[in-house]
Amino acid sequence: MGNLLRWLLLPAGLLMATFASSAARAADQITMRFEVHGLAGIHVASDRTVISETGDRYAITGDLQTLGAAGLFQDLKKHSEARGRLIATGAQPEAYHAETHRNGAERRDKVDFRAARVASGGSSPPESSPAVPTPDAVDPLTAYFLVERQLGRGGDCALKVPVFDGHNRYNLVFTAAGEQTLSPSGGQKYSGAAKACRMQRESVAGYPNGENDMPRQGTIWYARLVPGDLMLPVRLKIVTAIGTVDGYLAELHGRGKDLRLME
Repeated sequence: MGNLLRWLLLPAGLLMATFASSAARAADQITMRFEVHGLAGIHVASDRTVISETGDRYAITGDLQTLGAAGLFQDLKKHSEARGRLIATGAQPEAYHAETHRNGAERRDKVDFRAARVASGGSSPPESSPAVPTPDAVDPLTAYFLVERQLGRGGDCALKVPVFDGHNRYNLVFTAAGEQTLSPSGGQKYSGAAKACRMQRESVAGYPNGENDMPRQGTIWYARLVPGDLMLPVRLKIVTAIGTVDGYLAELHGRGKDLRLME
């Protein structure tokens, strides 16, 4: 009740400004759903990513789960979150954590990127690892966000990103593969211009079984789907632990757009 009275007593102009500010914050959230298909078009996984920007802050969450026939080879469910600051050169993460459930085993990773500007992190259950964080390393979610921001500001995807996730240290190397015109494919209705970016993972150090957690190489097609400073992935072809898979953007909501590209 106290909060209600405080709102009722606000001057009309301030009240309108407060509502406008809240609306702006709510509008600057992008939600994407990807569907991943494997050999012969079998539906193997679903991924949901949410990107939020408020002022000079950002937050990203990702949820990945294997489905159907993929469970015959690998039962995987992963939730990850990153947050940090937007800066002139892209983004600076402050914290990252992930929970991974794979074939009955569970792992939790946590990284604090703020301590003395050097990333520090840990993994549970504890294992010895040669992985060492570096001052310029970012988390996996921020790594792809950097490419999206660079493309959205008119740049290309030529970028080498050092990554540390509390479990592994590796580099993601992105190179430009040219502009292409995509046609509907794999049940996705998208057609239009896209920028193709090749991605290659360079392992540096980490736990031996950590290799299975990450894409190894592939191509990602980015398109300008929303207004503002981001180009977002619309299609991808990635080599993973379960083989080569194709990912298709199925839904996107945010910044005034509501796209439904797949059933």
